[in-house]
Amino acid sequence: RSVYDGEEHGRFMEKLEARIRNHDREIEKMCNFHYQGFVDSITELLKVRGEAQKLKNQVTDTNRKLQNEGKELLLAMEELKQCRLQQRNISATVDKLTLCLPVLEMYSKLREQMKSKRHYPALKTLEHLEHTYLPQVSHYRFCKIMVDNIPKLREEIKEVSMSDLKDFLESIRKHSDKIGETAMKQAQQQRNLDNIVSQHPRISGGKKSKKEVCASSDLEVKNTSPMSEQDSGILDVEDEDEDEEVPGAQDLVDFSPVYRCLHIYSVLGARETFENYYRKQRRKQARLVLQPPSNMHETLDGYRKYFNQIVGFFVVEDHILHTTQGLVNRAYIDELWEMALSKTIAALRTHSSYCSDPSLVLDLKNLIVLFADTLQGYGFPVNQLFDMLLEIQDQYSETLLKKWSGVFRNILDSDNYSPIPVTNEEVYKKIVGQFPFQDTELEKVILKWGKWHSISTEVDDMIRKSTNLLLTRTLSNCLQNVIKRKNVGLTELVQIIINTTHLEKSCKFLEEFITNITNVLPETVHTTKLYGTTTFKDARHAAEEEIYTNLNQKIDQFLQLADYDWMAMEPGSKASDYLVDLIGFLRSTFAVFTHLPGDVDVHSTMSGKVAQTACMSACKHLSTSLMQLLLEAEVRQLTLGALQQFNLDVEECER
Repeated sequence: RSVYDGEEHGRFMEKLEARIRNHDREIEKMCNFHYQGFVDSITELLKVRGEAQKLKNQVTDTNRKLQNEGKELLLAMEELKQCRLQQRNISATVDKLTLCLPVLEMYSKLREQMKSKRHYPALKTLEHLEHTYLPQVSHYRFCKIMVDNIPKLREEIKEVSMSDLKDFLESIRKHSDKIGETAMKQAQQQRNLDNIVSQHPRISGGKKSKKEVCASSDLEVKNTSPMSEQDSGILDVEDEDEDEEVPGAQDLVDFSPVYRCLHIYSVLGARETFENYYRKQRRKQARLVLQPPSNMHETLDGYRKYFNQIVGFFVVEDHILHTTQGLVNRAYIDELWEMALSKTIAALRTHSSYCSDPSLVLDLKNLIVLFADTLQGYGFPVNQLFDMLLEIQDQYSETLLKKWSGVFRNILDSDNYSPIPVTNEEVYKKIVGQFPFQDTELEKVILKWGKWHSISTEVDDMIRKSTNLLLTRTLSNCLQNVIKRKNVGLTELVQIIINTTHLEKSCKFLEEFITNITNVLPETVHTTKLYGTTTFKDARHAAEEEIYTNLNQKIDQFLQLADYDWMAMEPGSKASDYLVDLIGFLRSTFAVFTHLPGDVDVHSTMSGKVAQTACMSACKHLSTSLMQLLLEAEVRQLTLGALQQFNLDVEECER
């Protein structure tokens, strides 16, 4: 700054140049001092360069030789490297396959089980696959596919097992008839066996009781694996001879579809869903079973098939109750049975009311007893069914009364109402020898219904009440109808009176007949009394009244012929013609009463009484009617001659 400020740069440049020259001289002095050393160094370097070139050539040559010699080694090393890599990969692959192969094997086993419809084992295999094997190889893509398929497989197992269950339900619905028939046969066999044992106490071995048969059958089914591979449905059973052992009802049914489906749904955590579905479907089937066919009342087979289906349904449910834990419970069974009992009784009431054949009603009673015995053997309460039998008994009595009403009508219609002619002693003995009437078959018929009662007093009471109904309703009505017929004559009415008198006297023999059958004396407390005597007395009184009424009607007919000339001046010389005819008719009529053949004591006493009463009734009616002729409003005036003629008629009546 001072150089420029003082404008002395020229001088400064001179000084600077002088300084540079001084430095150059110093540099040159120094270089001159070191030059020889420098030359020596260059010379040495030149020598080294030659040696270095020579070394380079040797190294290059050695490298070339080494490269040539190492090519094979490099190739071998590369091959070794690849082998080691492959070995490592193979080892890793073996390790991975060791983990994957069980998964693939289990999956293959699963598909095979699915294909062969072994669904319960398939479900177990699926559980092992999901929880044990797949977690070890979960990072592989095929395992992820398997994991994604597991819910679908579970659903498929559920659907297939449910399909098997539906087939089973449909099968037992169709075969309930056969199952029930077999159960009722078994109950009948047991009943026959009990009767034999009760008659021969020593014979206690041999066949099992129904409870034992059921228990053994239950045990067999309990020991059946739920993984059984048998098809669902009913096993084929040929019709057995009566002498052969009837198989247990449970032996006809393969319950494995139910067990399998129950186990499968339990494992899948859907047991409640399965239980609800099973109960709902069986309720529907119960309603179908309990719906009787419209023509059930026409034949016994209709009732039998109806009962068989109901028994078959409850035999299956009872077995399910005892061989599964909770699929059905006692409350559910009781609810179904209550419904079945009410519907069955209602159906029986309705259809039995249409039945007019007593033989069919009797067979129906026996069928109801067997039906009740069968279900009672399985623990179902059947008291209402036995109460229903009392109603059926009334129905049986009604149909019998209708049947015998027809029999009585035919007997009464075919009778000629005349005494039995007896020409000699031989004929008399032959006729009398027919009494008392004996018919062992008839005695068996009387006791057909009573076989149900175990107490003799009940049988006696039932027979006596039925006999009273037969006498007081059926026979009484038939007799009344005969008595009231328009074409019945006085002779026939008199014979009816005689007949009813004999029937009244025979009532004591009817009492003895019933006592001999039932072994219950009439004097026993609460024994029902027979009303036969009253019945025949009423019929006889009705016949007597009919005689009196007929006589009076005949008198009225004659009186209609009376033709008095109330203005006549002179009376006739004799009684009126109509009155003479009337008296002649009455004379011949009373001759019928007084000349009846037969037992003098019985007939004369009885006919005399009837004739006496008839005569009094006729006289009173004639007297009243004659008086009425005089007092008629149309008769406004009378002559003495007319009164004298009327007096002649009255005197004729008195004579």
